[in-house]
Amino acid sequence: MMPAKEWARVFTLGRARGKIAELFEADAKRAERFSREACGILYDFSKTALSEESFAALLDLAEAAEVEAARDAMMRGEKINTTEGRAVLHTALRAGPEAVIEVDGQDVMPEVRGTLARMAAFAREVRKGPITDVVNIGIGGSDLGPAMTALALQPYADGPRVHFVSNIDGAHIHDVLKKLNAATTLVLVASKTFTTIETMTNAATARRWMAETVADPAAQFAAISSAEEKAAEFGIPAERVFGFEDWVGGRYSVWGPIGLSLMLAIGPEDFAAFLAGAAEMDLHFASAPLAENLPVIHALVGLWHHQVCGYATRAVLPYDQRLARLPAYLQQLDMESNGKRVSKAGEALAFGSGAIVWGEPGTNGQHAFYQLLHQGTEIVPADFLVAMQGHEEGLAHHHALLVANCFAQSQALMLGRDHEAPQRVFEGNRPSVTMAYEKLTPRMLGRIIALYEHRVFVEGAILGINSFDQFGVELGKELATALQPVLGGAEADLDSSTAQLVAFYRGYQN
Repeated sequence: MMPAKEWARVFTLGRARGKIAELFEADAKRAERFSREACGILYDFSKTALSEESFAALLDLAEAAEVEAARDAMMRGEKINTTEGRAVLHTALRAGPEAVIEVDGQDVMPEVRGTLARMAAFAREVRKGPITDVVNIGIGGSDLGPAMTALALQPYADGPRVHFVSNIDGAHIHDVLKKLNAATTLVLVASKTFTTIETMTNAATARRWMAETVADPAAQFAAISSAEEKAAEFGIPAERVFGFEDWVGGRYSVWGPIGLSLMLAIGPEDFAAFLAGAAEMDLHFASAPLAENLPVIHALVGLWHHQVCGYATRAVLPYDQRLARLPAYLQQLDMESNGKRVSKAGEALAFGSGAIVWGEPGTNGQHAFYQLLHQGTEIVPADFLVAMQGHEEGLAHHHALLVANCFAQSQALMLGRDHEAPQRVFEGNRPSVTMAYEKLTPRMLGRIIALYEHRVFVEGAILGINSFDQFGVELGKELATALQPVLGGAEADLDSSTAQLVAFYRGYQN
């Protein structure tokens, strides 16, 4: 049941919202009142149009939607993925050594810890050599998570170099493999079912490439899959197959075997710190009151901007070059989770669900799309993320300039500027939140990702949707499978546009 009364109250306050700069003028302590600090993250949401009254109304909305009960049900292992009849337990992958979490009456933690131990033993053996390069072949959550985190944690990478292949476009695997020595390369095939067409096509190509110079190519493959028999048919023995359960969604899976490439790069110890950081955010999410809870507040800010204010998109702007893939990662996390049109009950939603998520690192974005952020007709709420310290010794002046730019951009979006020439007017009153933290360590990265995971969950819970299925990816896959033989000459009853495109393709084939 949607909490209609609470939604109505929030919408009424949204229509009466004031200008952000005026809220600061009226309250000298606004930044203090609209900031929270937990898990080493300062979360500043003062540069939004939220007032004390509207924030309180959003908290009432969260209570009426029974967010805390939904959160507790998820963490207990209840089957909250109602359309697929599954639990949602990515949090179990990073739970502490004493945790007991049951699904269907069985504690899942011994298997989780056993798999993690197997991963660590495998990683330590590979990191001894002679493997110099690792190629992770996957797509979606089997690629975005490890690719994003491996880049983000480059300062901690002391193992083999890791590379990522996802696209079915042959250019992707060609350009990665041509740089590598097959004799010193390990290939990870990441597909839960071992049937994902893009992944398995790329895996077969990598095996043919390996076989050109390696006597036993299968010996340099490992599988991240729950389909042990299919992996064996491919030539990968059970001891090099790392599986995970159906209660781990692809976009939430970097914490387990899908993160093996990251573990190979940074080592089991730093990978453990990555998990520990996420577990710390889990504990905060599970125990902090709603008004002090970072993921809950982040979700309420998102609902305020998208559903109430009507801002269609949100920008993720990390002021960290190594977080270049974070916007794409969060794009999948958010849009695949909450890009739904019906409620859990199958009823059409009364208003919009997920926002469009996009972004790039600062300061590059400042010289690209910030023009629209500052002066465009569309208002785009922004998430700024920035560390107070960089990793590069001797380049502190670079980092100071980076931080200054980050702080200045949020200030400029809020304040704007008057000018006699209309082309030079900045209206201001453009909202943002800033997440500041000491340094991007494995532990801190774990906290940040978990914060966003729980933000998505809370938004979905309040909207009354299932954030954990993704049927929207199916239709295109099914049609592509049907069209492949048509491209080769098979007959089919097609609409005129598709038929024309097929004919155009055939015209360029020998």
